[in-house]
Amino acid sequence: MSRLLYLDCVGGIAGDMLLAALLDAGASEGTLRGVPGRLGLGPVEIRVERVARHGVGALHVEVVPPPSPPPRTWRAMRELIEAADLPQRARARSLGAFGRLAEAEAKIHGSDVDHVHFHELGGVDTLVDVCGAALLLEELGVERVLCSPLPYTRGLVDAAHGILPVPAPATVELLRGAIVHGVEGVKELVTPTGAALAAELAESFGPPPPLVLERVGYGAGTDDFPERPNLLRVLLGVAISPSADVVLIETNLDDLLPELVPDAVERCFAAGALDVWTVAAQMKKGRPGIVLSALARPAAEQAVTAAILEETSALGVRVSRLQRHELEREERTVEVAGEPVRVKIGLLRGRVVNVAPEHDDCAAVAGRCGRPVKSVWAEALARAQPP
Repeated sequence: MSRLLYLDCVGGIAGDMLLAALLDAGASEGTLRGVPGRLGLGPVEIRVERVARHGVGALHVEVVPPPSPPPRTWRAMRELIEAADLPQRARARSLGAFGRLAEAEAKIHGSDVDHVHFHELGGVDTLVDVCGAALLLEELGVERVLCSPLPYTRGLVDAAHGILPVPAPATVELLRGAIVHGVEGVKELVTPTGAALAAELAESFGPPPPLVLERVGYGAGTDDFPERPNLLRVLLGVAISPSADVVLIETNLDDLLPELVPDAVERCFAAGALDVWTVAAQMKKGRPGIVLSALARPAAEQAVTAAILEETSALGVRVSRLQRHELEREERTVEVAGEPVRVKIGLLRGRVVNVAPEHDDCAAVAGRCGRPVKSVWAEALARAQPP
């Protein structure tokens, strides 16, 4: 079954808050203390203490960096993480979060991505926050992450570049695609690190999905606000019916050259669409045309919309927000005639209900072996069946 983590951002989200909440939900403190060594950072002090925010008990984590650490560029950060002793998914999640930070900083300050200086975000504490969160997620067996809407305040903060609005410009850039809601207060509730982690980890933003709740963890921020508990609450459990938010992006076309339709479809897939299709339709004035439809995750909505508007003659698109139920998915590799063939496995509550060999792999093997594609497909299907 798919283990799911829901980020309930009561008081916002920051890297240290996520670490604390994961520890409170059952992750090992020893695993967290081993993160600096995995990154080759040398001895780093990590303080974990139990605190209360508005009477709610929580953990608070503080990573104490060495004095005057040098600011790192994204290139240096990437090389450090790539060389770190981390599981593959933890490394990918860490690189993804820092990559988002680098792109946001580069866009805001008009600099080259590889040479972005992270300043405050390039320190030991941020490295431990991001890589530590990714590693603790692995320890807890979290496969999917969803996130609540994020609180949005207004104010000012003193940063390396000067006085910046709250949320920081990089934070706002990272929140594209997230659901935000305005709240009273002038303090920074969502930090750039917290925004990068939410953007990278969460597949959607909204209310918690149906799940069998196993554990709850509370992570406290450093400040104690009078107007709200400064807490990140995480809910850890098993999804009852795997589901995900999706958007359906459509447009009607009656003046697009038929030769250009496949190009538009391909561009939508490249932009992150989960599926793309066309349906013949009769348009106004009796003109024959098509309805171009693309299904995508909410985070890919803007990219897919741009692909449709750039590659077709459409003047606009319509968007519907849906939820689709999905099977848990695995991928296996079997051998046919000594050649690898990937097979997609669909599971419902841990039970295999669909097995589908990858057609492109079957076609490639068939071409090399001089066999019909259907023969290779059938053999791959038989080899992939559970015992």
